[in-house]
Amino acid sequence: MLISQPMRLLLFLYFILFTDCDFCYGQELKPGFDYREYLGTLRRSAMQVDSGFRGNVPAEKDFSRVYRSPIMGLDNKYDIWLSRDKTIMALNLRGTMSEMDSWLENFYCAMIPAQGSLHLTDSFTFNYKFASDPRAAVHTGWAIGIASLAPDIMDKILFFYSKGTKQLIVEGHSQGGALAFLLSSYLHYEIEAGRLPKDLVIKTYCSAGPKPGNLYYAYDFEFINKGGWAFNVVNAPDWVPETPATIQTIQDFNNINPFRDVKGQLKKERLVLRLYAGHIYKKLVRPGYKERGRFEHYLGNKAFKQVRKFMPQMEEPEYVKSFNYMRAGIPVVLEPDSAYYNRFPDTGSNIFRHHLFTPYYYQVNRIYGR
Repeated sequence: MLISQPMRLLLFLYFILFTDCDFCYGQELKPGFDYREYLGTLRRSAMQVDSGFRGNVPAEKDFSRVYRSPIMGLDNKYDIWLSRDKTIMALNLRGTMSEMDSWLENFYCAMIPAQGSLHLTDSFTFNYKFASDPRAAVHTGWAIGIASLAPDIMDKILFFYSKGTKQLIVEGHSQGGALAFLLSSYLHYEIEAGRLPKDLVIKTYCSAGPKPGNLYYAYDFEFINKGGWAFNVVNAPDWVPETPATIQTIQDFNNINPFRDVKGQLKKERLVLRLYAGHIYKKLVRPGYKERGRFEHYLGNKAFKQVRKFMPQMEEPEYVKSFNYMRAGIPVVLEPDSAYYNRFPDTGSNIFRHHLFTPYYYQVNRIYGR
């Protein structure tokens, strides 16, 4: 049967407008949370682990993997995927693996300044900027992860950019989500410094991401991604986004605050009140400083000695006197219902029950895929 030219045009328009065409989806990154984009993050992240840990997450079909990095740093690795029309590159950072150095990267959580350098080997010092605020600080272990991967990542971004791929999704699940925070920040400031093209578009999906740094890092991350370009998707019963543990002291407040000059204010009071209030004040603030010191000792100095077993030429960085970890990015909270808990009970010995790919994939489809 012959089909006229007008009829062919009508059929084509019908196909574009009324069919669920996956290859038509995702050719231009736009601000705002897109659950289909995030499901792609989960599918690609699942491909980073053995099949037994993927659950029932389906295989990726909208992007093709074009590169897998070697293992670097503390058991870090990443994949690059391209959309069907090669206009979008997804850079997927691997999460925690079973190896000791991979877990050590999580536990090495003393904070370092968000601007500075890390001496990793005798031949490589990583100069970095994760935030512009001099008060910003980040997780040391995950900064090492980005430091180890960054040179290769920069090369690959520039290579695919030269082929016409100018849109980038930075993504990862769990530790990969934590790394995605820092990588997104690093790439932003590399663009600002002129080492990456100004028209490179970056969108970030941190999946089940732990807290990457202090309040001032979180402020900076959210400011540079204002308008809806960076998300942290969290399954509400998942404990991993609650980490690392947080200690807030008086020193973590902004400069102008009511606790800044307590001693000076007390000098104006009567002697009895001054002595009593001063005693109470010390009782309240000293435990925080002591706990912070313990954290820095065990999760900084002691942890570094273990890191040296895997990176023997690394020099210990100077830590920031803070453990005031904060979550960052626009939160996308996957709140469970009774049907969720029937499927994923909040009991038992599996501490990762709410953290794995399957519950996240289920929750997103349940909430957004209707």
